[in-house]
Order: sequence, then C-alpha cells, then structure tokens
Amino acid sequence: MKLDILAVGAHPDDVELGCGGTVAKEVANGKKVGIIDLTKGELGTRGTAETRKVEAKNAADILGVSVRINMGFADGFFVNDKIHQLALIKKIRTYKPEIVLCNAIDDRHIDHAKGSKLTSDACFLSGLIKIETKDEDGNTQKPWRPKHIYHYIQWKNLEPDIVTDISGYIDIKMKAVLAYETQFFSEKSKEPETPISSKNFTDSIIYRARDLGRLIGVKAAEGFTVERYPAVDSLFDLK
Repeated sequence: MKLDILAVGAHPDDVELGCGGTVAKEVANGKKVGIIDLTKGELGTRGTAETRKVEAKNAADILGVSVRINMGFADGFFVNDKIHQLALIKKIRTYKPEIVLCNAIDDRHIDHAKGSKLTSDACFLSGLIKIETKDEDGNTQKPWRPKHIYHYIQWKNLEPDIVTDISGYIDIKMKAVLAYETQFFSEKSKEPETPISSKNFTDSIIYRARDLGRLIGVKAAEGFTVERYPAVDSLFDLK
C-alpha cells in the first residue's frame, strides 16, 4: 500500500497531539495516511502497553487512517542506530510516503528528539540504493526517499516554520486525543498525576491551536518545523 503521508511518533498519542488535525484534514481530502508508533509507551506512568494499544486503535479509527503499526522499540531506551534505522527503512520503502510527519526536534521527553532524528535519518538512508532490505515476503525492496519531512510541535512552544489550517478539524483532533482515556484528564481517574494529565494541558491543546490560527487569520492551526526551505512556484501560492 502506497501512502501519501506517513506520520511517525515515538509514543502512541504523539501523532494525535502533534498533528492530529492535519492528519484528519488530509484524510478528509482523500489522501492516504498511515501512522507508525515507535514504542508501545510501556514506561508511561498511567495506563499500560495493553490499554495504549486499544486506545491507539480507537484513535486511528477516529482519524480515519489507512494503517497504524507499532515498531515495538523500547520506550525510553531506543537509540538511533543501524538496527532501528533498518527496521524503519523497511516501513518507509513499504509505504513509499511522499510526506513524513515526525516528532519535535527538541522537546521535554527524550524520546521525542530521538524519534525525530531516527525518522529523519531513516528517510535519508531509505533513498540509498546500496542499502538492501527485504519486505515481509522476502522480496528485495527498492529505494524510496520521501519528498518532505515536517516535524510537529509538542511540549515545548517551538517557533513553527509553516502552519496548517485545521479549522473544522479541531473537534476530530480532540476526539482522537481523548481516545487515550488513561493518559489525559479525568475526574474519575485514580492514577498518579503527570504533566499531561491536568485539565490545563488538555485545554492547552485547543488554545494553542486557536492561537496559531489567530496568527494566520483562521480558527485553528498546527505548526511544523522544516529541514529545508519550503518552496513555492509563486508568491500567490502563500495564504
């Protein structure tokens, strides 16, 4: 299956939080979008790997993505080495995305920056003809390098290079985020408090989107940083 967009997150819920609105919008526009979670989030304070698996499936259904897989890398301890790169290269060559969305380049959680660099490096290496990989059926894969890599913004309020208008999709984003019932604010929860379990954090998802939207004259937006200059054919392509 060829995808238009592959969204990669270190943990289940990273994609929903960072670019869930963009994913929902592109799916609604007819694009094929997939999600790869690098880990099962097994070190998370709240919930378990099993509950996160169910929540991730529910969130994927809400967003309408074509595929969601988990790489099973070690939460907190995966590294950007040959073994992890090759595993991700196989997926990139399988799905052949034009665009890859991935973790923030710098963030509070150490897995986010690691996941960002691992994904970016794997995208580059995936285009090298002398790196040989095989698919699940044992067939030799052809090189594939995505055209664009965009890094969504997470805990830290990084300055975006580009923003996407998600007006009309903020409700779907929030529904997908809140599918992770163990992770976020609930008055009924008896689990320990974490930086993302407060009502303030949940509210911040909406007011950050609204503030970015305000800055570009729309109702809601998501921001991304880029690895190279965005290019347009005409200044009139910019909104």
